[in-house]
Amino acid sequence: MTAKLDIMAAAPALIKEWQRAAFAISSSLEHSLAELVEIRASQINGCANCINMHTVFARENGETDQRLYLLPAWREAPCYTDRERAALGWTEAMTRICEGHTHESAYEALRAEFTPEEQVKLTLLINVINGFNRLSVGFGGWVDPAAIKSAKAAAA
Repeated sequence: MTAKLDIMAAAPALIKEWQRAAFAISSSLEHSLAELVEIRASQINGCANCINMHTVFARENGETDQRLYLLPAWREAPCYTDRERAALGWTEAMTRICEGHTHESAYEALRAEFTPEEQVKLTLLINVINGFNRLSVGFGGWVDPAAIKSAKAAAA
């Protein structure tokens, strides 16, 4: 894929701030949960860049191939915790919000597993990954996961 626009070159200060916020939000929840959420939203949005990046990161942090492969069918797969299921349901509801405001059952599951603060953190994470999906899909972005690791280290 050839990028239509290099977002870092076009708006470096804003993209660096966006990345800094994204890293802070992502690290506010357990890493494995954050990666599952980022991958699932990216699958829904058809963002190859983010699917690639977050599956690499998830594997590096011990996530199993089985759980990654079953993610699109998480409702039927027995390998996810209730907390992960609640997060994945909320991710799908928020990512597909344009399909209708039918997220009440997802919210009930979320509320049972997450504190109010964690609910906000998770919803911010979902917003961030949906934003990155739109930047990547919209502008044809493809970033090597190693470059993201470097940016994360620089932002720390």
